[in-house]
Amino acid sequence: MLKIENLSVAYGGIEALKGISLEVEEGKIVTLVGANGAGKSTVLRSIVGLVKPKEGSITYHGKNLLSEKRHNIVKKGITLVPEGRRVFSDMTVLENLKIGAFTRKDHLGIKEDIEWVFTLFSRLKEREWQLAGTLSGGEQQMLAVGRALMSRPKLLMMDEPSLGLAPLIVKDIFNIIREIHKQGMTILLIEQNANAALHIADVGYVIETGRITLKGTGKELLANEDVKKAYLGESVTKLKS
Repeated sequence: MLKIENLSVAYGGIEALKGISLEVEEGKIVTLVGANGAGKSTVLRSIVGLVKPKEGSITYHGKNLLSEKRHNIVKKGITLVPEGRRVFSDMTVLENLKIGAFTRKDHLGIKEDIEWVFTLFSRLKEREWQLAGTLSGGEQQMLAVGRALMSRPKLLMMDEPSLGLAPLIVKDIFNIIREIHKQGMTILLIEQNANAALHIADVGYVIETGRITLKGTGKELLANEDVKKAYLGESVTKLKS
């Protein structure tokens, strides 16, 4: 579905990505794990056109994405749940969800999808007229995911969905990710919480200082001693490829 080849991105003179390659197969959960500052978010920002690579290619169903405008990328079926949630705080839950459907004209379908989001996130239904800025962090994350789903994506990309959330809320968020995946969604997940991410991933990549250093199934990476040490903070040595 999505293929990245030899992607390099620089901010000023600093290289954020150094020739990375990865693939996302349709119907899979793919996760990219690594430390803060390793380049995870830059991968997603490149896919949706927020940053321009200096080298490499990104293709979606075989077609070049790098020449597409950002709103066309959404129309093609790629949606990003950004780090930090970024809900519209002075708008209601319902208004935030409607904004997620800004590329659509099917009013009946939009209404049906709002109800679907409310079945996934019952807390949002209880708060549909509440201002998003007054929600808890976990509820705002649920709203950010729900808003992304309103565009009917084929590929849902999530940037650090567990960041800053209590453990019980993190569990809820990952259960929802599983449920969305069961309904046929392809997911590219960026996470510092390697343990949680690799438990649900079909395929995982480890990124270090802008380079992919490991690839395997979620189970393989969970069993890898280097990944264990890095996740537990017992070692700062470079992960072996």
